[in-house]
Amino acid sequence: MAGDAVVTVRLVRSFQHRNFKPVVFHQVDLDQTVQDFIQLVRDDITTRAGLPPPFKKHSYGTYTNELVMSLDDDEKLILQNGQTLRAAGVTNETEVAFFKKEDYGLYKANPKSAW
Repeated sequence: MAGDAVVTVRLVRSFQHRNFKPVVFHQVDLDQTVQDFIQLVRDDITTRAGLPPPFKKHSYGTYTNELVMSLDDDEKLILQNGQTLRAAGVTNETEVAFFKKEDYGLYKANPKSAW
């Protein structure tokens, strides 16, 4: 049913430092488009209590169903604008990563972690 899904969004601030924060969204409509959900998340995180300012101000924009961040199969894993969440494979209790595409590209070119 529309609006009944729970989706956890991992806000990825840094791939290299493995800096991320999970945020849970309730009553998600899986029939909304990926870009509508991106906008919903962007609007929500700017005012969400308890979320540190660096996570609120980061310029996210890309989703993937792959949480471990496989560096292969981008075409399959990165959610495409124009798709509904359901068509992209998002279901109830799915976890997705939300990140800046440029950061991902830099990490993919040199996938080394810094501790």
